[in-house]
Amino acid sequence: MSLDNANPPLTSPFPPIADYGFLSDCETCALVAPSGAIEWMCLPRYDGPSVFGALLDRDAGTFRLGPADTMVPAARRYLPGTNILETTWGTDRGWLIVRDVLLIGPWHDKQERSTTHRRAPTDYDADHVLLRTMRCVNGAVEVQLECDPIFDYGRRYAEWEYEGTGYHEAVASADGWGTKLRLTTDLRVGFEGSRVRAVSTLKAGETAFVALAFSDHPGPKTYDEAYDRLVKTADYWHQWLAHGTFPDHPWRQYLQRSALTLKGLSYSPTGAMIAAATTSLPETPGGERNWDYRYSWVRDSTFMLWGLHSLGFEWEANDYFYFMQDAAQADDLQVMYGIQGERELVEDTLDHLSGYDNARPVRIGNGAYNQRQHDVWGTMLDSIFLHAKSRDHLPERRWPLIERLVEAAIENWQKPDRGIWEVRGEDKHFVSSKVMCWVACDRGARLATLREAHEHAARWQAKADEIKADILEHGCKDGIFTQHYQTEALDASALLIPLVRFLPPDDERVRKTVMAIADHLTVDGLVLRYKVEETDDGLQGEEGTFTICSFWLVSALSEIGEHHLARDLCQKLLGYASPLHLYAEEIDPRSGRHLGNFPQAFTHLALINAVMHVIRADEKLAAGLQPLSAQTVPDSPEPVKVAPTKKKRSA
Repeated sequence: MSLDNANPPLTSPFPPIADYGFLSDCETCALVAPSGAIEWMCLPRYDGPSVFGALLDRDAGTFRLGPADTMVPAARRYLPGTNILETTWGTDRGWLIVRDVLLIGPWHDKQERSTTHRRAPTDYDADHVLLRTMRCVNGAVEVQLECDPIFDYGRRYAEWEYEGTGYHEAVASADGWGTKLRLTTDLRVGFEGSRVRAVSTLKAGETAFVALAFSDHPGPKTYDEAYDRLVKTADYWHQWLAHGTFPDHPWRQYLQRSALTLKGLSYSPTGAMIAAATTSLPETPGGERNWDYRYSWVRDSTFMLWGLHSLGFEWEANDYFYFMQDAAQADDLQVMYGIQGERELVEDTLDHLSGYDNARPVRIGNGAYNQRQHDVWGTMLDSIFLHAKSRDHLPERRWPLIERLVEAAIENWQKPDRGIWEVRGEDKHFVSSKVMCWVACDRGARLATLREAHEHAARWQAKADEIKADILEHGCKDGIFTQHYQTEALDASALLIPLVRFLPPDDERVRKTVMAIADHLTVDGLVLRYKVEETDDGLQGEEGTFTICSFWLVSALSEIGEHHLARDLCQKLLGYASPLHLYAEEIDPRSGRHLGNFPQAFTHLALINAVMHVIRADEKLAAGLQPLSAQTVPDSPEPVKVAPTKKKRSA
């Protein structure tokens, strides 16, 4: 496979997507370029208009802090167990450490209730403060601050005014824009048009800080206060991560980083999880496959709940489940929702922005919100089933919703739709959509049995059997599942067939499908979601391999007993992680370049699923290699007795 413009010119001003660091306070987020510049931040929440938008246009706002004469850092990492980014700079004269964090503090709304929170408040809340601290550890370093916010996706320039008596506090505002930015620092700042600048030299042992507050909650006034609040935020992340259960395995760090990233993509007031932190990062370099992913997709729900439950994060699983349940109360279930449950996500283009590396159009909103995608009922019912199973209880008040979802799947399963990949071509009879309609009826029948609604269980199970028979007749050709009924083309969504238990993993059709995808729908071992030349998706150009699908292949290979293939592919995929162990949506297997929105929640969810599959298979293999005296006969607690060997009589 060859991607157009897969190798961008070396003079491109845009950093590689995988080189960004991700910050979050669970209400908004920021992306930090290797240069030390904040190049993406939206206010007042993830899906708000950008204030720093250089990610999509180099003139749409940025906030750099770092050495004045050095743009390439010596090292970057997250402080272990946190979403606090640490960048180490080596210059000709000295060494500098910068730490970036979106602060999280104690619960704020003590006198009046929050206007945004629908889930139960915890002890913590977003401070709505971006904090950046500096410490010179050796020699002397000239540091530079340049804060150039441009509100409303680069359309409204900031006007700065001093506050207080010195040069350490300033406020940025824009006509007709409600959000103000309050900058506090122990550096001396001055104004250059819409930009704030400061230059100072730090010597060994000296420190400095810059804080940008974007609500009524104030930022720190001194470095000591800034450091204390950074430590408390680190404590929050450590305490949160400690609730999880992670295997003692070399891949533990990938699971922990994925968990922290998913928490960072979760909107704490409602429990929603956005698909990614960004909009319009291209799936094809310089192309048009650019979408807004700052919304919550129903199809993520089962993987989200599975991932959270498997790692022990019951509170987050509960919050996310109830967000989805709130959204599903309306008569029709949508593909996606806004993070406060908004239903209308009208798509528009921002033609004044150049796009990441000139990839246009830049889109906000997502026109797929009102598409016909028939997997949604199965996904939601699988989530309800998983939630009920984790608690061994099905609340009576959930039953009307279950009935409505199952009946919707029954009513629509014979109709064509846009499929799991939200194609913008003609509706088709996609196999994955019909499989998920089977899931809806199957899980509905199981839930009905749990409720002892035996008539419902029998009718829904009969419909599940009818759907399965139809899929096996029209969507499985020569023993291999196809993309839709009118084609023999492969589709990576068929990898979900063993994962949702449509057929058992040892079924020959499952094995043939998984191996066909591994052999014919991969590039250098990584999985395409489909071949664009065989699929009417309504778009032009190539796309990279979908990392989600590659991790699905790991899980599917593990399911069918190909453990060594699964382990090798998983190891390979982990090697494609960004330097900070983050993933975009796609990877160009030839160059390793990350493509699409970043960081991608669904990819990290699939990673958790795949890694846990491999680790559990490893554990089974290890148990099988124990000495005989340590093994037990199946279904017997007694150790195997090994007969003593007879010694040969020496001649």
